[in-house]
Amino acid sequence: MANISNYIDKINSKGEKALSVFLTSGFPQKENFVDLACSVFDAGADILEIGFPFSDPLADGPVIQNSSHLAIQNGINLKTTLEYAEKIKAKNDKPIILMGYANPILKYGIKKFAQDAISAGVDGIIIPDIPINEYEEFYDSSFDPLDIILLITPTTNGKRITEIDNISRGFVYCVSVSGTTGVRNFAQNANNDFLANAYSLIKKNKTMIGFGISTPEDVKKFSPYCDGVIVGSAVIKTLFEEQKNYANTLKLISSLKQACKSA
Repeated sequence: MANISNYIDKINSKGEKALSVFLTSGFPQKENFVDLACSVFDAGADILEIGFPFSDPLADGPVIQNSSHLAIQNGINLKTTLEYAEKIKAKNDKPIILMGYANPILKYGIKKFAQDAISAGVDGIIIPDIPINEYEEFYDSSFDPLDIILLITPTTNGKRITEIDNISRGFVYCVSVSGTTGVRNFAQNANNDFLANAYSLIKKNKTMIGFGISTPEDVKKFSPYCDGVIVGSAVIKTLFEEQKNYANTLKLISSLKQACKSA
């Protein structure tokens, strides 16, 4: 099980930013999802976030919502996702993070989920709809070996950013813009003052910026404000467009990693 913060630090020490790639569990095809995930790592992803599908994903834009809907139709659930994670981890020792919503975990059983995630080799957890005031109640001691990653947004004040930094483990997920995930025009939406201030306030953890990053130019634009970037919707959108050998998706990931190396 990797210590995600130390892992990102090693990448940063080489003069690079870390690249985390989001995939929806079992999408676009459940039969070869493990092969896809391994190919994503080989193409340059440093970290893999696997989203377990949920019928009402509040923080996700239409692209990821659609992929989640198709995954549910294909019978993908939390159990399947944990099985995928274990198979991917057997082939690659890079960090795997599970990302999703509280309802499927509550149905599965919080303690059972934590135990099974650890057994599968999962390194971190992101649950966007667990507010900070419910943190201790939800993340009990059974989660201890796992990195628990919390999010901040442009509406998060400085005091709360510091509070979130103090209890997060692995990194702080810095949401670049207010709203849901998706490909955006950053020139119109990005709040550089917020990003710069957040980066200066986050002392304990690494900072990863996500939501809307889709091109190498985006990576370079936001590299001064982070230790790495998270790319989701752009990857899922490309998968929707090919669904075969994934050549364009892997080419995109490779180009994003090259930008991380020169950022």
